[in-house]
Amino acid sequence: MKILVLAAMDKELQLIKNILDNSEEISVGDIVVEHGVISSHEIYAAKCGIGKVNAAINTLRLIEATHPDLVINSGVAGGAGIPVGSVLVADRVAYDDVWCGPGTHYGEADGCPLFFLPSDNILILAKHLSGDIRFGLICTGDKFISTPEEISFIRSHFPDVQAVDMESAAIAQVCRAASVPFNIVRVVSDTPGEGENLSQYQNFWQDAPQKTFNVVKTLIEKL
Repeated sequence: MKILVLAAMDKELQLIKNILDNSEEISVGDIVVEHGVISSHEIYAAKCGIGKVNAAINTLRLIEATHPDLVINSGVAGGAGIPVGSVLVADRVAYDDVWCGPGTHYGEADGCPLFFLPSDNILILAKHLSGDIRFGLICTGDKFISTPEEISFIRSHFPDVQAVDMESAAIAQVCRAASVPFNIVRVVSDTPGEGENLSQYQNFWQDAPQKTFNVVKTLIEKL
C-alpha cells in the first residue's frame, strides 16, 4: 500500500522521520517529502502547512504526485475536554468556522456533508490498540483556539467536539474530492480554556509528542 502522511509543521515532520525505514528526501515541486518504508508499505511524509488553505493546496498537490491509497494526517491538536497527552483518532471531522448562509447547516461547506468520515479500516484497527487512545470529533478552523469562550462557541454547534485544529477538515475535504480514504491521528498538546494553554503548547514540544507518530506507525504496520 502507498500511504501519504501529512503534518502541519516542520517539527512534526521531523518526528515522522523517526518512524520511517530507508528514508530519503525527494521533492514534489517546492515540497520536501520524506520517502521511506514502514513494514511493507511505501510512505510519503510531508508538511502540508498550517491552516485550511495551505493544507488543502498541498494535500491536493501531494495526492496528484504520489497517488496514495490512504492519507493520514497526524500532529498536535487542542483538547476540548480531554487531557494533554491523549491520542485522538478522529471518527468524524467538521469545520467549526464555516457558514454558507440561510438554509444551510453551520459547519457545512458548499457541496459537502456536515461531517467528513474517515477510513473505517483505520478506526477498527485503532480500537484494538492499547494505551490512552480516544475516538471522537475533531473540529477545524483558521484560528489557534486559546480561550474558554472560543471553545464554548464551538461546543454550541458541536457539543461532542473532542479536539480542535487548523487542518483536518480541509485535508478530509480534499481526500473526499479525490476519492482517497483518510484518517486523522492527533495528540492533545494543550487545553484551551484551562489555564494558560499557550504555555502548555510551547512546553509540550519539550517532550516531543513522539507517541502519536508511534501510534501511526503501529496502525500502518497492521494494515
